[in-house]
Amino acid sequence: MARIYGLETEYGLAHSPGPEQRRIGPEEIARHLFRPIVEWGRSSNVFLPNGSRLYLDVGSHPEYATAECDTLIDLLTQDRAGEALMVDLLAQAQSSIEAEGVGGRIHMVKNNTDAAGNSYGSHENFLIRRNLDFNRLTSVLLPFLVSRQLLVGAGAVIPTKSSFHPDEEVAGDERMFGLSARSDVMWEGLSSATTRSRPIINARDEPHADSEKYRRLHVIVGDSSMSTATSALKIGSAVLILDLIEQGARIPEHGLRHPVRDIRLVARDLTGTVPLERTDSSTITPLRLLADYRDRAQVIVEKGDHSLGDDGLAGYVIDLWTRMLAAVESQDFSAVDREIDWVMKKALIDRALGRGIDDIADPRIHRLDIAYHDITPATGLFPKLEAAGMAECLVDPEAVARAKDRPPQTTRAAIRGEFVRAAHAARRDYTVDWVHLRLNDESGRAVALKNPFESSHQQAQALIAGL
Repeated sequence: MARIYGLETEYGLAHSPGPEQRRIGPEEIARHLFRPIVEWGRSSNVFLPNGSRLYLDVGSHPEYATAECDTLIDLLTQDRAGEALMVDLLAQAQSSIEAEGVGGRIHMVKNNTDAAGNSYGSHENFLIRRNLDFNRLTSVLLPFLVSRQLLVGAGAVIPTKSSFHPDEEVAGDERMFGLSARSDVMWEGLSSATTRSRPIINARDEPHADSEKYRRLHVIVGDSSMSTATSALKIGSAVLILDLIEQGARIPEHGLRHPVRDIRLVARDLTGTVPLERTDSSTITPLRLLADYRDRAQVIVEKGDHSLGDDGLAGYVIDLWTRMLAAVESQDFSAVDREIDWVMKKALIDRALGRGIDDIADPRIHRLDIAYHDITPATGLFPKLEAAGMAECLVDPEAVARAKDRPPQTTRAAIRGEFVRAAHAARRDYTVDWVHLRLNDESGRAVALKNPFESSHQQAQALIAGL
């Protein structure tokens, strides 16, 4: 089996001024951050030589969309390469503000909420077959995505209560440690909207491929993962569930009656035992749901009948999935305390609460929550954990360094990256999107790459050779 998948990550920006210095806002930070990009590509929305897309999204959020990947290790490497590129831009932006006499430090965070409660995304994209019954897919996938945060949530300090409608207000400000802050901004199970009425699955049909053969599944409920192990389980488990659905496996057909309510309930129950009502009026716990999905996924991994590639990570996904279920059931997380984001973050917060901080709502806990996601080299917490061997890393640093400039070699991203590099070197005016390569000259030569699995294309190679 083969499948294309990718990640889109929005980053948050903030500035910590020095004493008696002015604070600059995200818009000004973004101007400094994207100055090298605009100089290189004459736009704040560009495709890079590694096949990825980098642009400035609404709300002054830098967003990095990985090139198309067809193996899990490629995706993890490309995602970490995006972080490395952001760190490079951050260093240049820091020098830029200092040259203009602005003191303090710029911070970039890979999380999903800011101090004002605004949410920004970490989106997963999966290529699926056009002939797949989309209603059946969502009925099976929604319960999985609602419960998946028990395995791969980033962890967050969240209100103890949550509203179930965007216009409702929740009385009181009591806080607790939950699995995900993203869960509280989901308002529908399936919708083509993305902002105020944000759904768990975005139904907008933009295949970025041959529309007669393929459709793109756009999942927008997930947290940004700092740990590559958490990312592997997050993406790997979803891919295996899609493989099961496309193979017609006998997965229980009963969906959840109240997915919007349930996603909030699951986020506030670290034991995985909260009962969720199904469409046939029966109930099931997140722990049982995830165990059922795992059992079925394990069968196709043992058969080698999956689309995670042959790099050995499919077995790791099942192993970590199994260990995480056992850890939740026993509440002994020692077997996963270097791999799962919310487990690592909770341990840090628990340690802080045991050292003189009495209230989880204390601003120092909030700063710790944010610091976990800070990728700023001088202040970021997770990179220090990883460097100290306190967090597992599944990617090779040398491979990450190469991936900053080199696309995956087994998908059409290889062609796009080669075209971008050649056209830029030749100083030719060009336009690129996920499918098209075009020269903006009198010839108007263009090539459409409708098959994302093609890593070579005769017309595209001729276009590149002509440069």
